Formats: sequence, structure tokens, C-alpha cells
Amino acid sequence: MRIFHVTAEQFTELPELPEQMPATGYLWIGSARREFEVTTAALQTALQRLTGAQLVDLHVSDLLNNQLPSHFDYTSAYDLLVFRRLAAGSGSSGLFLDDAQGTLSTAKRALEAIDTSPVGFAIFDRLLLTVHPTDCPVRDFFATRLPQMIQNAEQRTGAPSRLPPSPDDLMLRMVNHMVDSYLELRRLLTKQLGYLQQELFNPRSHFDSWQVLLDSRNALHLLEDTCEDQRSAIVEWIDALDEWPTEHDPQTMRERELLRLRSRDVLEHIERVLSHVRRLESSAETAVQMHFSAQSNRTNDIMRTLTVLTAIFMPLNLITGFFGMNFDGLPLIHAPTGVWVATITMVIVGVGLGLFFWRKRYLSTSHKR
Repeated sequence: MRIFHVTAEQFTELPELPEQMPATGYLWIGSARREFEVTTAALQTALQRLTGAQLVDLHVSDLLNNQLPSHFDYTSAYDLLVFRRLAAGSGSSGLFLDDAQGTLSTAKRALEAIDTSPVGFAIFDRLLLTVHPTDCPVRDFFATRLPQMIQNAEQRTGAPSRLPPSPDDLMLRMVNHMVDSYLELRRLLTKQLGYLQQELFNPRSHFDSWQVLLDSRNALHLLEDTCEDQRSAIVEWIDALDEWPTEHDPQTMRERELLRLRSRDVLEHIERVLSHVRRLESSAETAVQMHFSAQSNRTNDIMRTLTVLTAIFMPLNLITGFFGMNFDGLPLIHAPTGVWVATITMVIVGVGLGLFFWRKRYLSTSHKR
């Protein structure tokens, strides 16, 4: 567990929870899910001491639930947001780097490595409690990023530090960072589906790994459901933000407007992610349809070629059948040049039909007439 004190100009990590709320700024408590489960009683006591309220038991269960979808809820003392992240699992980003050609097994392992673990946010007036998965880099990223923002501001004399002015703003920045982390996952998924499409359209490849393709489609469906839950949670947050009591203080009004702008920006990013996931789904469906269409066209080409060959040899079979009848009165039967006349006739007929079908493009790869 890490505890931070955030003010307009300072970002300080505290060794332990303070006995009372600081005079200025707000507190950020970042805890791993397992640690939160072990220290729930102590945290509830600290929240009661610092904010005058505790987490509802149902919300504690939500924060501990690793399978909970993204959603938003609120009480009179705090707001609760559970947001499932979209990230590549550990080691999945390098699966294709080890094998330049790629294999279906690596594609399957990469698809199985997609991580959609939830991150929980309990937003009080002057305190933010975040509950992360054990390996979630979001907390460490902001613990490193926020001091850098102060250093950058100090290097530019008179420039504002741009630190999050409230727990709500910090929560939105963390959510936005999790949404933007989809960019790495997007490249991974695009590369995987691109390889599967190449396998589908490779004429020398006998594609039979339909289970991998089915797994990729299921992964995209899972991502679509996750994005829709994310969008619903942020929409509910925006609706709750609009219902906050009206403030007449200019500074508070400006902070409220910035929260609305940042919330709409997060919603727009989620919409872009959802749009891209749906495009990938459409691309996968189109690739399968094009694969079967190509197989059908290939079958049609084979059948057309066999039909043309059959049409060429039918007159030749007729000629050989005619002269093969067991009658003495057939023409050319007893003539010494009869075999050559029949052979030349069959060659002329065969070549003539072959040229005829070739001009009709029945024996070519092009179907234009």
C-alpha cells in the first residue's frame, strides 16, 4: 500500500496513514487487491477517521471481486467506479518478436494473455482510494509521473504544476491512461489477425486451425463487452457529475467544467477503442467469408477445367468408338492410311476445341469476356 499527499504544488509520499486529514490538498491511497482484502478493517477505521464515512460492505465486495464488470455507483459520502483495464498480459508483447514468421500457437498464447482485470476507485471529497491488481502498473506510473510534472513546472519559472486538483481529476486521469494503454494491445491484436488472414488466403496453406480463429473472435467479443461496460460506467459518472449541487465559486465552477471536459474526453477515447474493436471483428468476419469465397472460386476453376477437358475428349472418344465397332463395312478400316487419317482427324478436333475454349477463356485464369 502506498499513501500520497497531493496539493497544488506538492506531491509527497507518506510512510503511513495520517491521524487526521491534512489542512490542504487531498490523500491518495493506492492498494493492491490482496493487500486491501487483508487490511480492510484497518482501512475502514482510517476512512472513518479521515472522512467521517466508511465503505459500504457491498462496495468492499465489489472492490475485491476480480470478475466484476465496469460499473459506477454512489453514496452520499463517496462515489465508486470499477473500471476494467485493457492491456496485454506480461510477456505477450514479445511473442511475435521471437518468431518473425509467427505461428498459430504464438497467436493463441497472445490472445489468451489479454488482461482485463478491474481497477476500483472510491472517490471521497478529499481522498481517493484505488484498488489495483497485483501487477497493475497504473499506480506506479502516476507515482512516478506526478513528481516529474512538478519538476517540469519548476524548470519553467512561473508555470503551473498541472497536478490533479481533486481526487475526481486524478481518477479520470488514471482511467484515461488505462484506456490509452489499449494502443499497445491494438497493435498486438492487429498483428495477430493479420497473420491469421495471411494463413487464410495463402493458396499453399491448408488452413485447419479454426479453433485459433474462433478464440480470436471470442477475444474480440470479450473486448467489445468490456468496452461497452466501460462506456456505460463513464456515462453514469457524467450523469452523476451533472447532478452535483450548483456552485457559485468561480474556482469550483472552473474545476467542475474541467472535470466534465476530461470525462467527455475519456468517453471519446472509449468510443474510439470500441470502434476499433468492432472494425477488427468485422475484418475477422470478412476474412472468413473471403476465405470460403476464394475456396469456392478455386473449386469452380478446377471444375471448369475438368469440364473443358471432358468436352475436348468427348469427340475423340466418339471417333475411337466409331472406328472400334466390330463391322467390316466401316470406311478406312481396311485402308493402309486409315489409322493416320483417324489420328490426324482427332488431333485437329482436339487442337481446334482447345483453341476454341482458350479463346473463350475457359482454360485461362481470367474470367473476363
